[in-house]
Amino acid sequence: MKRLDVRRILLSVGAPIAALLVAVILTSLVLFALGDPVRDVWITMLSKPKPRQITNIVNGAIVLYLSAIAVAVGFRMNLFNIGVDGQYRVAAFAGAVFAGQAWFPGILNVLVTIVVAMVAGGLWASIAAYLKVKRGVSEVISTIMLNAIATGVVQWMLLKVAVRTKGSNAIGTKTIPESSQLEGWKLIPGATNRVYSMLLLAIIVGFLYWFVLGKTRFGFDLRATGRSESAAVASGVNVQRMVMTSMIASGALAGLVGMPLLFGQDHSYGTTFQAGLGFAGIGIALLGRNNAIGIAFAALLWSYLDTQSNGLQIRAGVAPELVNIIQGIILFAIVIAYEGVRRLDIRLEQAKVARELAATRGRPVEGAVA
Repeated sequence: MKRLDVRRILLSVGAPIAALLVAVILTSLVLFALGDPVRDVWITMLSKPKPRQITNIVNGAIVLYLSAIAVAVGFRMNLFNIGVDGQYRVAAFAGAVFAGQAWFPGILNVLVTIVVAMVAGGLWASIAAYLKVKRGVSEVISTIMLNAIATGVVQWMLLKVAVRTKGSNAIGTKTIPESSQLEGWKLIPGATNRVYSMLLLAIIVGFLYWFVLGKTRFGFDLRATGRSESAAVASGVNVQRMVMTSMIASGALAGLVGMPLLFGQDHSYGTTFQAGLGFAGIGIALLGRNNAIGIAFAALLWSYLDTQSNGLQIRAGVAPELVNIIQGIILFAIVIAYEGVRRLDIRLEQAKVARELAATRGRPVEGAVA
C-alpha cells in the first residue's frame, strides 16, 4: 500500500508539472512564430515580485480560491455549475446594498452581510437546481443563461440604487460605513498595501470543504452520487435532494467570492467591480483537481500570472493578454496530463494484479488436497 500511495503521489505531482512545461514550450513557440521576444517575456513573467505585488498575488488568490471552491462543490457531485459568475454578481450586489444601509454596527454588519450574500447566491443557484431536478434541464445550459440574466438584472437594479461619483462616470451602491471596512493585515514585509482580512474566511471555507466532503456522511453521499447515481439510489440516497442541496451550496459559496473585494477594497458594488471571477474559478478547480490544498496552489499560480502580466507591455512590448493564452494552454495541458496519468495508473494497477495472480498460480493453495 505504501508503494502504491507513493506512486499515486508522484503521478499526481508529475501531471501539473508536465502541464506547466508544456504550457511554457507551446507559449514560447507562439511568441517565436509571431516574432515577439521570447526571452524578455519569460524574464518578465519569472522575475521576483516586489512586496506590493506579492500582496496583490495573495489578495487575488483569496478571491479566486473562494470561486474555485464554489465550482469544486458542483464538480464533486458531477454537476457543472458554470453559473458562479452570475451567482457572485447577484450576491455581491445584494451584500453591498445591505451593508450600505448600516443596520448593524461594525463587524456585526460584516457577518450579517456575509449571510445575506450566501443566501442570495444560493437562491440564484436554486433556479438552475429546480430546472434540473423538475424539468431535466442541463445545469450547463441553465447556468450559462442565468449568468447573462444576472448581469442584466444587476445592472438594471444598480441604476435604481446607484450613487454617482463626482467627476467620474462610475456609479455604485452606497459606500459601506467605515466601521465595517476591513483594513487587512500587514503580512508581507516591505509592502505598503495589506492582505485582505477575508484570508481568514478563505481558510475556514477550505477547511470546511475538506471536512464536510471528506469526513461526513453528507460528503460521502455527494461523492457517491457524483460517481454513480444508480449506486447512490441503491444505497438509499435521495438523488434529487442531493442535486438541489449541492447546487444551492455551490451558489451559497459563490456568494462569498465578492466579499473580500467589497469589505477590503471597493467598499461598494459598481461598474468597476471585478468581473470574470466565476469563469476563472472553473479553471482553477480543474487545475487543483477539486482538492482544497491543490486549489490553493492553483489560485496562487493563477493570481501570480495575472499580476506579473502587468509588466509585459512595458518590459517586453507584449500585450498582457498573453497571460490568457498561457492560462488556456495550462488548462488544456492539465486536462490531457490528468487523463494520461489516470490511464497510466490503471495500466500499472493492472500489471500489478497480473503479477500477483501469476505468483499465486505458482504456489499451492492453502488447505488444498495434495
